[in-house]
Amino acid sequence: MSRNNFIIIFVLVLIVLAIGVCFWSQWKTQNSFSVVYLTTGEVYIGHLSYMPELSLKGAYQFQTVKDPNDPTKSTYQIAPVSQALWAPQTLYINPRQVVFSGPLSDSSKIVQSIKNGTAPK
Repeated sequence: MSRNNFIIIFVLVLIVLAIGVCFWSQWKTQNSFSVVYLTTGEVYIGHLSYMPELSLKGAYQFQTVKDPNDPTKSTYQIAPVSQALWAPQTLYINPRQVVFSGPLSDSSKIVQSIKNGTAPK
């Protein structure tokens, strides 16, 4: 095998590995919930995707609301973005507006309430 053939095969293997890693990471993030905190102070939870652009599917908005039993206290709720007046199927996010994002644990209260159906739909 000539040196040129070896280099071509090596480059092709690297390309295939890179594509495989991209597809694997995309598949992994689509099957788990992530949180995204924006510069506007809004917090969204959903299935985060980086390809072809930053987006959330099945998104919920994390909101702080007054406690109905005690107006001096606040409580939290999640509201599905699909029930908003604008009701998008996918929420596309400007990456420059993201303060932080990260995966949520399957044992988190938010993920449990979404999976158990106790979160609004």
